[in-house]
Amino acid sequence: MQCYTICTIKIFKLINLVIKMSTTLRISSILNINQSDLEKESIKTYLHNNLVFCESEIFNIAKKYGISSVEELEDQYKNGKIEEEGTWEDFFRLDHLEAKKESIKKALEVVR
Repeated sequence: MQCYTICTIKIFKLINLVIKMSTTLRISSILNINQSDLEKESIKTYLHNNLVFCESEIFNIAKKYGISSVEELEDQYKNGKIEEEGTWEDFFRLDHLEAKKESIKKALEVVR
């Protein structure tokens, strides 16, 4: 039973890969560009769009508390300038967004 499940998953992954490859091949021929260039530019655009989104979310949270980083927000907690109640969600969101932003930047370095 387990082998059947693993084989089925591998088959679906292979089918998805073939579909994806044929889609990028068709689009690259329609646009008359190299398939690998299309894939690279698509990845760069995807990453750039996600980076812009992360940065705008970080900006909104930072503006809300008058800070520029999760470390500053943590300092404000420690100094008693901000209550944890009602703000901890923003703290964890900001921490997550800053980590995601760094990951996206590293990924962008790979495709440049």
